[in-house]
This record gives sequence, structure tokens and C-alpha cells, in this order.
Amino acid sequence: MKKLFLPIIALSLIAASCNNDPKQTTPGSNDSLVAKVSLTQRPYADFEGKPITEYTLRNAAGAELSIINYGGAITNLSVPDKNGKLQNVVLGFDSLAGYTQQGNPFFGALIGRYGNRIGGAKFTLDGKAYKLSANDNGNSLHGGKKGYDKVVWTAAPLPGDSSLALTYRSADGEEGYPGNLSIKVVYTLTADNAVRIDYTATTDKATPVNLTNHAYFNLSGGSDSTILDHTLQIAAVKYTAVNDQLIPTGALPEVNGSPMDFNTAKPIGRDIAQVKGGYDHNWVLDRSNGQLQQVATLRHPASGRSMEVWTTEPGLQFYSGNFLDGTLTHTLNGARYVKHAALCLETQHFPDSPNQPSFPNTILRPGETYRTTTVYKFGIQP
Repeated sequence: MKKLFLPIIALSLIAASCNNDPKQTTPGSNDSLVAKVSLTQRPYADFEGKPITEYTLRNAAGAELSIINYGGAITNLSVPDKNGKLQNVVLGFDSLAGYTQQGNPFFGALIGRYGNRIGGAKFTLDGKAYKLSANDNGNSLHGGKKGYDKVVWTAAPLPGDSSLALTYRSADGEEGYPGNLSIKVVYTLTADNAVRIDYTATTDKATPVNLTNHAYFNLSGGSDSTILDHTLQIAAVKYTAVNDQLIPTGALPEVNGSPMDFNTAKPIGRDIAQVKGGYDHNWVLDRSNGQLQQVATLRHPASGRSMEVWTTEPGLQFYSGNFLDGTLTHTLNGARYVKHAALCLETQHFPDSPNQPSFPNTILRPGETYRTTTVYKFGIQP
């Protein structure tokens, strides 16, 4: 059984909701407010002779989502606090120079061909050994030296002004991966302040695929320098244990009673000192099928903002911004992005799965379609 190829939940790009049942509670669907939303675009920069454009989606509530076609990166995500004040809740840069600077830690970008790490930058598939681009202590991280975060995607607004489609063709041999991979990612800003991301891909040769988004969230909207007072809940009783290079050992320890236990919401700073290097681990999500379901909730008590994470994926990488050190340039409003300035909640398959037969399958084969959906739904905590 392949857990990778999950039935996608179709996007509604017109006024009708994707489910006509008025009791539907799954986030990420549009409703009759779609007529009031807008999609604008502006020239952003040029990269390698190609125009980079920033697209901004706005919903009827005033929330905004901005994306550039360089890396498919989210550059702004403004949502209201408990007083209705709109503020940006993701880290980013003020220009393309920020996104192309050495050391950019994947701010807001689309990640592939394989999100997270592949140990030794190699794997064997159908009896053939493949050597990947090594960019992390001899391992391959987030697709290699030039992953999908560093390429120019083709962008096209979709009908209804609430969705933007990005496409990219990853060539056979790119960063060492086999097969020509055709990828489509659709960003949607919904009427209920959710950011929905739908991924599909096909290949002409068997290849590992693990796509995700690398947004860095700080729900304070810039008022707090770190996320240590945010509270986080993750529906997972196990996580993937890793070695000192953050490569899975194959063990799946239970989180119960340990610093890794987020089954009950707790401040991120409470136990972080007990985790060597900080949180940068994959949680094995509690789920019985590949349907879209809520797997985590992040809250910022002072602003009242909350963010639910919904996904079809089996894993969630919680990264607490351990490698941020305040040295990045071209930051928004000149902010210093210090250690733990933001966190990532990357929906995914498990790290190093091509080398871990016991992990859920990540191999996409010709004739199959990779499909996965993730939703970040914003609201106000009770």
C-alpha cells in the first residue's frame, strides 16, 4: 500500500463552495464571498534574465497573502489579531536580494524534490544507486544546492481571484534525482483566513518526491522577538529519532512525558532547553487515513492569534528557528531575526525515507500522481 498518493480534495475556484453541505467544517474552501476578493501583481525583480513578480491575494475580510515566483516563496501573510489589526505573521525579506543571499534559510519557499534530509546524499532505487547534491554535512537537505526554493516557477492566476497556480518542470538528473518531474502547486487564500496549498506531480521515471512549504511563523506580528511564548499542540504520540546530523535512526520513540510531548498544548520555551540544539524533528502524526485533518494548533496568547495546521501528510517537522542568528540582511523593516525568531511547521513524509524501508513510501512512479494538501487556518483563540 502506498500512503503517498492520496486523494486530493479539489479546489473550488468559483463562487460555490467545494462542498455544498452547510455543515462542512473542513477549512480551505471558498464561499460566496469570492466575488469580493482580489488578486494583484507587481514587478518584483529580475533573476537570471527572467522577470520575478509578486502576486497578492486579498479576501473579503482583508487578509493578504503575497507570493513571488522565485522559489514560490510567501513574502507576506497578514491576518487579524483579537482587535482586528492586520499584521504580517511570516518572516521575509524586503527585496529579491534577501531571498538570493547566501544563508537564506528557505524563508517561505516551496521545497523539493525532497523536503528535509536524505542521509549521505544517496539512495538506491530499483537496484540502481543515485548520488545527490550534498549541501548539509554530507547529506542532502531540501533538494540540494539548487532546490525548488532557488528556481523560477511559472505563475498563473486562477479564476475567482483567490488562487495562484505555480508550475515547474524538474529535469531528469537535476540535483541527482531521476526522472522528469512535472509539478503544480496551487496557493489559495480562502474566505475564512486559511492558506491552502495543493501539490500535484507526475514523473516519467521512478523517483522520491516529498514537497512542502518552509514558511517561518511568528504570530505576534513582529511584537515579540521570539516564539518561545507561543503555545503549540501536535497530535502525535511518536517522533522520528535522529542522530547528531539530524538523520533518522529508524527508531520511533513515544513522546509521552518527554520534552517532545505536545499532545497537550504548552509554551514552546518550556522544555526547549532539554532538547539538544532545539526542536528540529519529525512528529509521526496520529491518523488512520490520508484524508485532510487537523494535526496541530499554534497560538500566541498576547495577540489572540491562532493557527491550525491541516494536512493529508503523515509527518510534521517542527523547527524552532535554531539556526537563526540575527545576521540575515534585507529583512523586513530591518528586523533582526534572532535565534527562535520564528518556527516552521512543515507537513511532509518522513526524512530519509528512501533509505528507511519501514517509513511511509515516497517513491512516485510513472502513471501515478503525487497529491497532497496542507492548510494553515488562522483565527482568534477563545
